[in-house]
Amino acid sequence: MRRFLLLSVLFLVPLSAEAFCGFYVAKADTKIFNKASQVVLVRHDDKTVMTMANDFKGDPKEFAIVVPVPTFITKEQIHVGDKAVIDHLDAYTAPRLVEYFDENPCEMRKLREMMPMMAAPAGSADMSAGRAKSLGVKIEAQYTVGEYDILILSAKESGGLETWLTENGYKIPQGAGPILQSYINQNVKFFVAKVNLKEQSKLGFSYLRPLQVAFESPKFMLPIRLGTVNADGPQELFVFALGRKGRVETTNYRTVKLPTGMDIPVYVKGEFADFYKSMFSEQVKKEDMRAVFLEYAWDMNWCDPCAADPLSEEELKQLGVFWMGDREPHAMTKSLPPRPVGGARDVFVTRIHVRYDAAHFPEDLVFQETSDRQNFQGRYVLRHPWTGNDSCEEARAYKRELPKRFEREAQQLASLTGWDVNGIRKKMNLGTVPGGDGKKDDKWYKKIWE
Repeated sequence: MRRFLLLSVLFLVPLSAEAFCGFYVAKADTKIFNKASQVVLVRHDDKTVMTMANDFKGDPKEFAIVVPVPTFITKEQIHVGDKAVIDHLDAYTAPRLVEYFDENPCEMRKLREMMPMMAAPAGSADMSAGRAKSLGVKIEAQYTVGEYDILILSAKESGGLETWLTENGYKIPQGAGPILQSYINQNVKFFVAKVNLKEQSKLGFSYLRPLQVAFESPKFMLPIRLGTVNADGPQELFVFALGRKGRVETTNYRTVKLPTGMDIPVYVKGEFADFYKSMFSEQVKKEDMRAVFLEYAWDMNWCDPCAADPLSEEELKQLGVFWMGDREPHAMTKSLPPRPVGGARDVFVTRIHVRYDAAHFPEDLVFQETSDRQNFQGRYVLRHPWTGNDSCEEARAYKRELPKRFEREAQQLASLTGWDVNGIRKKMNLGTVPGGDGKKDDKWYKKIWE
């Protein structure tokens, strides 16, 4: 019997923009989380293109999804996408580490400001329509798109829909009925997809490619509740929203910006994945798992620093950015501006990270696009101390302040992650002050706490 896979996100539904001197060193992409699902929502006016990526690992014949959609979907509105483009978007928007290197305090020179980095141009025959009708289920349409067999269903009540799905090889998790009924009450359709093994073999793909669906609806939302029915714990959801106006946020849950811009100990450079997972878990705990977290919001013409290059115009089109190349008339002259040359443009990206379960997220996610175009990124800073031997008064004062600075970094890391501060101090080797005379001073910390 085909397993009815309830992948969490497949059920739909400030940092300043100033440039800074530093080097990007690491990113925290979605791969560091287990059970992480990704959805890309391209939205303008009432038009939505939704790309659903899954991390399903197993026998393809056991894969199937059911997605509530607000309107009837034709074959022309369904497409199979490229996972590499989503991976690129994930890398571009991922929280990141940057590092600075302190200058010689004796030299009276200022750091040059880094110029903003501009973007480089960058259903089968055995499914009986008669039986479906007797159960109050209507097969609105069926298609084969790429390696997927797809049905568009409507239903009169959840019991009939559950029965039909079960009879046709879909194992429905216990407790799904009330949620299915709530969607039926909203007069939605159900997008049902499974793998066509013959087509997959013919195409030669060894993995499941993302599915894309385009539709028109005033509702800007992502159904997530079905994904909690048979989940064995909290789910990780990453939403990448691409629009023309500005940052996207949820209207029925708090949208919280991740802590950002903090100085943390240099040793975290080798433990960034562990740091980020612990930091995110700590923020979820502080919000009692009742908020969604903003990780990135940026104009896709540029980045600073770049965890990856901005997406090219072709990649944005693959994700469904249907307005690419459109130009708005000037408000005063009513004339069209010149067409920009090269690079991504007229796209603002928002990355939202949600950890959720049924108890804390009883409603689907409802979004709105705001006019806020302030850039934001989850960014964490490593500051390497100066280790020279110059002995001017500025250098001596600098070295006297280093122990306090290191202690602040340790306390900051403990606050962000919930890690034991004594363990952090031990990893930082705080008994020795880098850049000092090289002698161990086991009593220096007493001066900090006096």
